[in-house]
Amino acid sequence: MDATLQSVDTLRFEGMASYKDRLKKYQETTGLMDAVISGHGKLEGMRVAVAVMDFTFLGGTMGSVVGERVTRVIEFATRERVPVIIISASGGARMYEGMLSLMQMVKTSGALARHADARLPYISVLTNPTTAGVMASYASLGDIILAEPKSMIGFAGPRVIKETTHQDLPRGFQTAEFLKEHGLIDQIVDRRRLRPQIAQFLQFFAPAA
Repeated sequence: MDATLQSVDTLRFEGMASYKDRLKKYQETTGLMDAVISGHGKLEGMRVAVAVMDFTFLGGTMGSVVGERVTRVIEFATRERVPVIIISASGGARMYEGMLSLMQMVKTSGALARHADARLPYISVLTNPTTAGVMASYASLGDIILAEPKSMIGFAGPRVIKETTHQDLPRGFQTAEFLKEHGLIDQIVDRRRLRPQIAQFLQFFAPAA
């Protein structure tokens, strides 16, 4: 879905390398147009809509295109009355797009609120790493939140938090295991078991016809 959407250098960002040059470089090296791929299909006979982030494209950062693709796949799922699955891997908001990037947090969260109002399921899968603006928006809003083992998950990095608070952080802080112990994550699932585990959860929400 929406495979032709491309990021635009609205702010005319210039630094060590221009935003346009960076986009071109990552498009060539990864074969992707941006840091997320979205689509729809069937999982064990159940219709689903899916968005999958790729950290190799600019650190999985969320710019306007990432936010728009995620929002559109959620809206598609709501229209079609199917579950949505989002697999996150991100360093957060894309600094090259400034406030336009941060606006995607609100847009994606709003789309998920409408999806929830329609009483439709959303499963969020957190991979290593899932941080900052993505974690502070759609990644943490799942009806069920799964994470891969030992994934780094949080808002700011441990070093930034320690320097800000001047306190030693708990052992294992910002790991999937730590967050499961403290109730943010529902289950830790190895990637090889994700497909059957997600299908099992979806059967509780939306059994195949």
